[in-house]
Amino acid sequence: MAQIDGADRGVAAVDSSNDFEVAGITVDTSGPNAEAARLAGWREAQRKAFVQLSQRLGAGGGGAADGTLDSIVSAIVVDREQIGPNRYIARLGVLFDRARTSALLGVSAFVSRSPPFVVVPVQWSTGVGTTFEQRTVWQEAWARFRTGGSTIDYIRPAGTGPDPLLLNVGQTQRPDRGWWRAVIDQYGGSDVLIPTVRLYRQWPGGPVVGVFEARYGPDNRLLRTFTLRVGKAAGLPALLDEGVRRMDAAYQEGLRGGYLRADSGLNPVMPVATPTPGQTIDDLLDTLAPPTPSISITVQFDTPDAGAVTGGEAAMRGVPGVASASTTSLALGGVSLMTVGYAGTPDAFRAALEARGWQVFGNGTTIRIRRAPQLLPPDVRAPGLPAG
Repeated sequence: MAQIDGADRGVAAVDSSNDFEVAGITVDTSGPNAEAARLAGWREAQRKAFVQLSQRLGAGGGGAADGTLDSIVSAIVVDREQIGPNRYIARLGVLFDRARTSALLGVSAFVSRSPPFVVVPVQWSTGVGTTFEQRTVWQEAWARFRTGGSTIDYIRPAGTGPDPLLLNVGQTQRPDRGWWRAVIDQYGGSDVLIPTVRLYRQWPGGPVVGVFEARYGPDNRLLRTFTLRVGKAAGLPALLDEGVRRMDAAYQEGLRGGYLRADSGLNPVMPVATPTPGQTIDDLLDTLAPPTPSISITVQFDTPDAGAVTGGEAAMRGVPGVASASTTSLALGGVSLMTVGYAGTPDAFRAALEARGWQVFGNGTTIRIRRAPQLLPPDVRAPGLPAG
């Protein structure tokens, strides 16, 4: 109870969408009043960000009308701002809706993602290691991080409920695959990432040094390490945000290089029947129990709205061999749980889903599904774009 109870625990992710993000836009505008100056600054930030995004995606770096930008910008992120009677100075970030912006620029909205990784951020400070036992600045930094532009599929536990018991510092140092498999199955992951930071404070309110270690897997392997420093304690959030950004870059590079991949030891091992001395193959087959006629499979699926719930259930009922499909845990805007009754084996159910265009992660009777992206044929291009 002491590990689970407590109000000072749990940080939900700020944004898990796949929007395009352009950060670090500086503006300095003026107007007849403070509100007009601020609106002018946001409009200028949208224009600058769209040009940068267009160049990044290889679409030429052209601009767009303010009305068009208003329709594709999903959010303005304020990093720092100063508001005067008729002047506005700020450092902003701009989020663009991926589908609308891709259609406008004539580029593909598809992003190749890794298998889902459960993130366990470990913070060491004053000799004490902490994950989800209490709220930490390192966990808050990971919650602020926007994962839409990353090729890593992060699963970020909020730190509530049983998280402090299942994902603690001791667990990160336990290489047992069987226990790890039981833990990450609860979150729908294929493997685990263990980003670690060690904070060293020179004196109260003074400089802070952070030693960052990008670790991964049940063996807590080290992928990369780097050190950052900030001149005063007030800059610690900015230090950790930069640490998360570099951590993500290290994980993406490891994924491209083939170092970061799901541990094969986390896949369940099926028992193999072998004949005893003097026993023939026919005798062995006679002793084998018949397959289970129906099994219960827990399916985790994205439910951005109520329509996705009914659509997901209908899609599961359309799979041959499925006797029933009902949502048992609803989380609109997140990941819901569905219990599916299937007449067959988990591998057969997985193959049936993949044949119908689903991406399937996980193994056994707990899996996570997503719709596989539909890519355009090679000879189809956006109107007005040159061939090739």
